[in-house]
Amino acid sequence: MAGVSTEAKTSRRRGVWRLAGLGALSGLLAGYAALATAELVSAAVRPESSPVVAVGGAAIDRTPAAVKDWAIRHFGTNDKLVLQLGILGVLTLLALVFGALAAGYRRIGAAGVLVFGLVGGLAATSRPDSTSVTDALPSVAGAVVGALLLYHLVGRLQSGRPSAPVEVPPGEEGVTTPDGGDPGHSYGAGWDRRGFVVAATAAAAASTGIGLLGRSLNGSQGQNAVASRRRITLPAPASAAAPIPKRAALRIKDVSPFMTPSQDFYRVDTALVVPKVDANSWRLRIHGKGVTRETTVSFADLLRMPLIERNITLACVSNEVGGPYVGNARWIGVRLADLLRQCGVRPPSKGGPADQLVARSVDGMTIGSPVEDIMDGRDAMLALGMNGEPLPFAHGFPVRMVVPGLYGFVSACKWIQDIELTTFDDYDPYWVKRNWARRAPIKTQSRIDTPKPFARPGAGTVMVAGVAWAQHRGIDKVEVRVDDGPWRRADLASEDTTDTWRQWSFPWKATSGGHTLTVRATDRTGQTQTDKRTRTIPDGASGWHSVVVTVD
Repeated sequence: MAGVSTEAKTSRRRGVWRLAGLGALSGLLAGYAALATAELVSAAVRPESSPVVAVGGAAIDRTPAAVKDWAIRHFGTNDKLVLQLGILGVLTLLALVFGALAAGYRRIGAAGVLVFGLVGGLAATSRPDSTSVTDALPSVAGAVVGALLLYHLVGRLQSGRPSAPVEVPPGEEGVTTPDGGDPGHSYGAGWDRRGFVVAATAAAAASTGIGLLGRSLNGSQGQNAVASRRRITLPAPASAAAPIPKRAALRIKDVSPFMTPSQDFYRVDTALVVPKVDANSWRLRIHGKGVTRETTVSFADLLRMPLIERNITLACVSNEVGGPYVGNARWIGVRLADLLRQCGVRPPSKGGPADQLVARSVDGMTIGSPVEDIMDGRDAMLALGMNGEPLPFAHGFPVRMVVPGLYGFVSACKWIQDIELTTFDDYDPYWVKRNWARRAPIKTQSRIDTPKPFARPGAGTVMVAGVAWAQHRGIDKVEVRVDDGPWRRADLASEDTTDTWRQWSFPWKATSGGHTLTVRATDRTGQTQTDKRTRTIPDGASGWHSVVVTVD
């Protein structure tokens, strides 16, 4: 009897694992169908309403600033891809769990899929750019399809008759299995294998087709925007950028180019899907405190206005000391101060009631800038072009803000569609709500581009070189220190403008052994870059950049 009981227990154990495994597979197929359905439905609503994008956006909104900063440091511009892969990983895990649960508790597993779909729908409607409850439709529709498919597939697992009677262990007489079966038969052995395989194969094939169709339709929605950008010819600026001095760009290997190509320019924002806005339908509304003539302008209106062209270096507040999130480009656009004056706006220093300009993006981002800084004579603009062509989509097409001397999170609104004049006391924009500073002038910084950290140059003259920036103030001096030796003045390349970075170089007579190279800069106001290390939060990192090398 003991041998028979052991065999019964082993058979039941195998049956449980088989049923749970097939249930997990059913959950995976149900999750795949749910995402594919949601992708197709989002094409009828808007691409940003798909579950992965909606949940990802909600996650970004609710992630502490320190965690966002950590993600940017460790993943760079791939932070959004990592987030999306993480969301897909979590969804996969949940699908497996719901499927395994449904194998024993069919209705509960299917209900779990429905609940998670509702969570996705709530996430979609809670996004700042959501304007309708229809944003919840993709998640809800996907969840319904997924739940029904899971219920059907698990039904195939439970529809067969148990095949082989075995002895019931003592104490289990009259007990039923989780799927309602008789423990006196092999657990899960009589499932409808053919029906399950046919249903699972059909579901996988249909989901793939639906997903590809949805992806194709979502991709085609931006074609009007692509066509509108292709048709744009930027007019000659009324105020062109001065020629770049010949010695502004040093011919030193591995130094950042003076002008950063658009495709290499850093991108740091919260948009999981790059907005594609048709320039023909784009409008910008200017309103709020001190606006005596509320205005709405089109892209064509801006093209007819006098345009300025300027070389301006932008920097991200998330840039660590020595980091890559800084670049120099040629921008063309409408001077923002002129446009504000046409609307009757006056800066606070001249009696204006508004001290903050809040720019709103089509993706719901809000960025607050000091009105005084925008109207103090600097070349703040609504940029239409970058490096001689219309703005790339990733950098704000059709229109974005550019304000020299301010970090991007308080100035560089991309895909802008609304400008409201208000006060710092009345409104906290997106990043301020997350404990970043309200006002954030760019700090004086310098970076060693060559030699790279842990490089092994040969003994003799080694060219140490890099870039330094202090936008709207200008760089006056750069110094280099070897180990704990004295500070020595580096050679500065010619200055283009105070709003652009400057390249620098220092010929170092390198000797064998390990060495630490350190750089610091002094701006035109006489302020020398501090050695005090601070985090990027709340108003930008500070400290000296150093690299360690070994001379052979």
